[in-house]
Amino acid sequence: MVEQHLLDSARRLSDRLVQLQAPIRVLDAINWDRSVREEFFRNKAQKLPQIDAQTYQAKALGFDPKELRQALSQLQRDIVRELGQLSPITVLMSRACREYRDVVRMIESRGTPEFHELSVELYGHPDDVFHAGEPSLTELARMLRQPLSGLLSTDALPEEAKDIDASDAVAQLQRQLDASMSELQVQVMLSDGIVSDASAGSDRIKLNQGVKFSQRELDILEVHEGWIHVGTTQNGLKQPYLTCLSKGIPSATITQEGLAVLTEIITMRSTPRRLDKLVRRIDAVAMAAQGADFIEVYRQNLAHGMNQDEAFTLTQRVFRGSTPDGLPFTKDLAYIKGFVLVYNLIQVAIQRGKIDRLPLLLCGKIAIDDFATLSELHDIGVVADPTYVPPHFKDLRGLATWLSLNRFLGGFSFDQLEHDYRGLIS
Repeated sequence: MVEQHLLDSARRLSDRLVQLQAPIRVLDAINWDRSVREEFFRNKAQKLPQIDAQTYQAKALGFDPKELRQALSQLQRDIVRELGQLSPITVLMSRACREYRDVVRMIESRGTPEFHELSVELYGHPDDVFHAGEPSLTELARMLRQPLSGLLSTDALPEEAKDIDASDAVAQLQRQLDASMSELQVQVMLSDGIVSDASAGSDRIKLNQGVKFSQRELDILEVHEGWIHVGTTQNGLKQPYLTCLSKGIPSATITQEGLAVLTEIITMRSTPRRLDKLVRRIDAVAMAAQGADFIEVYRQNLAHGMNQDEAFTLTQRVFRGSTPDGLPFTKDLAYIKGFVLVYNLIQVAIQRGKIDRLPLLLCGKIAIDDFATLSELHDIGVVADPTYVPPHFKDLRGLATWLSLNRFLGGFSFDQLEHDYRGLIS
């Protein structure tokens, strides 16, 4: 067990970290004004948006980058001094201090080549591989497209109509969350200040008031934004000592998005088009990383069947923080990259008989690389069990069975199966 005075110090230092990172709003700092979209379509999608470093510098950040970096460095020194260089708490919180400093540096470098380089350090690159000799993220996306293309081309799996107005969607999603997350108070509200269709905060989910939703999309938002993003935030806030687990560093963002995508799939909420959308994000990032400009990526998105608004939104996601002819912001790799990392961790935990460890994925916003450290801290009473646990993690028997069978079935040769069963499927 850890001595109480060290636990008290950990709580105080953790609260300092939460306070220091509070003004950092990456997406607010890098998003483009709506006028950029309007101007792009006024020019009939023939002219690159007028975005440069000066455009970003005109945005007020709400903090002094140099002072914040210095404060984070001082906090890291204080953590080491008070808790010790080798303490697992120090390991966890020092990583957060380092990543937040890199985030601040990335924000400072908006509109310059360094922005992309720091983005790669934090979120990865489309050419990254999980193990030597294995497919890159770009190649994995290509492999996923093959089965998806057949599913998307069939009339047997039509997409549900987007026929629910935003105000009605708020009421419907609120009812769903009240039923499935009764342990927490989660509020759903309208917003006209978000670029995406929806976004999650610490205790609320915002829906874009200019968007219509399908019931399937609301089901996905319930588990993705509600069960995972809001749920893990609230679990982090309820930690007795490491309240900083309520805030997501970039490496934790990768885990978060991967866990959310896995949850969509396990609960049967996801669809082929939803997965294709995540794969296309990797395609767009990879294309920009190879030197394609905004218009080239936009046109490629149109060629993939997106309408003009969808194509612009995805392309904007890739180039936000950068320039329309610069290298991309790579955060959108997090969904598939995180899915693979979380899936593999769960598989190994099941095979090693450590399935009881898996709810720790929900104790806050964690990075996969910190899982062993978190397990150690849980064993000595520093990290508490998650307060809110989604249904599929409350009873792990179904999850364990599904993943075990999936691993077993994955050993079959698909080419041989296709040959054997071709005559049965006409």
